[in-house]
Amino acid sequence: MSNLIWKIKSFEEITTSELYEIIKARVDVFVVEQDCPYPDLDGYDQKAIHLWAEQDKSVLAYCRVFDKGIKYPETSIGRVLTTEKARGKSLGKQLIQYAVETIENRFHTTEVRISAQDYLLRFYSGFGFEDTGKKYLEDNIPHTEMFRK
Repeated sequence: MSNLIWKIKSFEEITTSELYEIIKARVDVFVVEQDCPYPDLDGYDQKAIHLWAEQDKSVLAYCRVFDKGIKYPETSIGRVLTTEKARGKSLGKQLIQYAVETIENRFHTTEVRISAQDYLLRFYSGFGFEDTGKKYLEDNIPHTEMFRK
């Protein structure tokens, strides 16, 4: 994909325009597409490292990365998305690869815990995540807690 740019920033480094595009992508995917009226602005953005791919200032893939002790005792990745127009281009794979590398480089650990939507279990297992057996409904969507050693 031409003129695709990957960015990684703390909350303080994000511009207001970037924040708008990030929130727009999250609402488009999680609230509108997945029909989940839930509070996307959960108070954790300020504690996250934000990782995303953009093209023409539009966010195509995004996730949040957390250090140990914020969401779980271990590091974690969340709010993982690929926007509708960016699907099928392996951006999700690149995103998770970059997120895992970010955790290894910044937080010096390989241990990551995530809450995965069940239809993505095989996708995450490709990165070394294993099903912990902890399953639950979150916003009426089946999730499984996964862990990577």
